[in-house]
Amino acid sequence: MKVSVTTLALRELDVDLLIVPVAEDAPAAHTSHLIDVLGPEVERALADVGGKKDDDALVYPAEARAKRVLLVGVGKAADADAERVRHAAATGALVAQKRETTTVGFVVPDLPLDGEATGQALVEGFSLGGYRFRRYKTAQGAFDGPQRLVLHADAKERGARRGAERGRVVAEAVNAARDLVNLSPDDKTPTRFAKAVEKSGKRYGYEVSVWNETLIEEEKMGGLLAVNRGSQEPPVFIEMTWKPEHAVNEKPIVLVGKGVMFDTGGLSLKPTKNAMDFMKADMAGAAAVVGAFEAIAKLNLQVHVVGLIPATDNRPGENAYVPGDVLHMHSGATVEVLNTDAEGRLILADALSYAKTYRPELVLDLATLTGAQVVALGSNVAALMTNPRNDPAARVQALREAGQRSGDRVHPLPLDDDYKEQLDSDVADLKNVGGKEAGCITAGKFLEHFVSYPWAHLDIAGPAFLQSAKPYRPKGGTGFGVRLLVEFLRDRADPRKRS
Repeated sequence: MKVSVTTLALRELDVDLLIVPVAEDAPAAHTSHLIDVLGPEVERALADVGGKKDDDALVYPAEARAKRVLLVGVGKAADADAERVRHAAATGALVAQKRETTTVGFVVPDLPLDGEATGQALVEGFSLGGYRFRRYKTAQGAFDGPQRLVLHADAKERGARRGAERGRVVAEAVNAARDLVNLSPDDKTPTRFAKAVEKSGKRYGYEVSVWNETLIEEEKMGGLLAVNRGSQEPPVFIEMTWKPEHAVNEKPIVLVGKGVMFDTGGLSLKPTKNAMDFMKADMAGAAAVVGAFEAIAKLNLQVHVVGLIPATDNRPGENAYVPGDVLHMHSGATVEVLNTDAEGRLILADALSYAKTYRPELVLDLATLTGAQVVALGSNVAALMTNPRNDPAARVQALREAGQRSGDRVHPLPLDDDYKEQLDSDVADLKNVGGKEAGCITAGKFLEHFVSYPWAHLDIAGPAFLQSAKPYRPKGGTGFGVRLLVEFLRDRADPRKRS
């Protein structure tokens, strides 16, 4: 979709649908201006909407070139943050889809957000709200969505232009991650996924290296190899590198994404309904890392970033690993397996151990790791855990603030040492499950065993894949984590450019 910004007279803006976000306490002068420009039909609709959050009204003006005008309430102006703007834009996307409009315009609202943040939120909300996954639909003639999006801005034109372009890039990256998650498992085996990442790297300009099973064996990644034993296809380990010439950091920030392409639970087999039937999404962490790389490369962020993705299926084949097995991990530690469905932490542990070779500034891992995260925080917010190295309070604050701005929100959980007792094993250094209590935290505590550098773990199990749609998050893969990572890395590249 082509995105642009214009200062053309609003009455002359020729679009199929003009979307006007309206605050509940909008100044009388502002509403009077809209009525003067767009006609009396808008006046009557404003009386119905009143600016209340999520209210909307569609009118057909006689005195403007826009064929339709959609008024969308954002609530009180003081409360109208970027997330409310995204929600309003997503409402517009739903109407645009329903009416099959080819060209859409937005009036950039006068809110306590600068033009850059407003422009980005409008484009993100509209693009993400209009996402549809149609790869396997065979019906012909389906509407592909609007082809052109125009933001009408006056005083905030320059900022809106910058924000709109960034919003377009970030939304495209999120939707690319959604596509990866929504793919049929047969189309994203480890080998096919690796080829997709290589193709992405060539297109966007970051480096990709793919290890085969022989190299993984040489590196002694016992967790990844064990999880893969029941699969028909061998594992891969993907390294991604973005190092621009003027990167602000010599030591890289490393992003690690859980890449279980499909998770049956192994011999600890999952039930099908509301469990295994959603497990094509168990690689959502890997998809988020790929989406983030596409965005940071296209935005040319001046920050050195490495991505690591251990990729495999977890299947109950004849050679599958079994409860009771003791694994020799990349770090040299031994792990007693008590549940083969706690496999994500095993492959992540090897990747986190390998990340040490980069002498990283920081490592962030993203994983659909535990059902306990969903119980604790639901599907709107991811769990955040970190180790006490190099000012962890500042790290938590930075990630939370990036989450609030981006809409990919996170909330911290403790990693106190007493949780480690639940991982004590009678026969090995630790076991791969910690019991019924605090399952999300003990999974994070397991991962912490394999790190020796500043690190944060993001359990995204709930928000990564939805069973019912939310305002701009569709049913299925959501691409959660892409916007969070991009916003966090923008901060690192240049904190002065906050919008």
